[in-house]
Amino acid sequence: MASLTNIPIKEISAGKMNQKERKAIIVGASSGIGLEVARLLLAEGWQLGVAARREEPLLALKAEAPERVEVMTIDVTRPDAEERLLALVDRLGGMNLYFHASGIGKQNRTLDADIELRTVETNALGFTRMIGAAYRYFAASAASHDGEGFVLAAISSIAGTMGLGPAPSYSATKALQANYLEALEQQARQRGLPIHILDIRPGFVDTALLNDNFPYPMLMRPEDVARDIVKSIHKRRHVRIIDGRYRLLTFFWGLIPRWLWRRIKI
Repeated sequence: MASLTNIPIKEISAGKMNQKERKAIIVGASSGIGLEVARLLLAEGWQLGVAARREEPLLALKAEAPERVEVMTIDVTRPDAEERLLALVDRLGGMNLYFHASGIGKQNRTLDADIELRTVETNALGFTRMIGAAYRYFAASAASHDGEGFVLAAISSIAGTMGLGPAPSYSATKALQANYLEALEQQARQRGLPIHILDIRPGFVDTALLNDNFPYPMLMRPEDVARDIVKSIHKRRHVRIIDGRYRLLTFFWGLIPRWLWRRIKI
């Protein structure tokens, strides 16, 4: 199959679609949680547009259901990412659900500048670019919805609830993501837009993101996290911390005063 990396991008406007046809775009679908969510939605009969920087795993996913999966290579840090997203939506024939699973993170106890800046570029700039593009598409399509509306879901993290010394840019960008989603949720309501927003905050998940040989506690399987995410999408939850252990942990985190938090060794 020919590479999809350099396909021509055309001007696209948000068009009408049948809300009964469940169509989802997943950015960050090449591995981990994004891939597992894609497989669950396929099993439910969704039509998918999947995107990531690496094309090969996307094509492997398409091979599981060739007639229901469209593929696009997208690097969220590149200026053309929004155009490529809209091209994928056009190829799919519409979008009911946008799920953002793209992100990077790494412990950086020595504050290496390259790690910090790459994390901000992906988790802050790239996130804002893609979430904004999906939100604008849904806003432009609002007149054509049939009452079910649209869902914009994204993975932030429990790391965004506190400043974590071992991973400064990661925890900071995850806080940005959570606040950005909360702000869009308020804006959508004030504008009367039929956009439901879901902020997904997992704890430590056993994916390639955690590849630094650190003994992370309470590791969760990506398959289990994906099932919780799909259920949360169906239930129209607003904020979902995964799982119960991390819900308890973040509750107690919130009770720790700042003077004590900065003395805790992590």
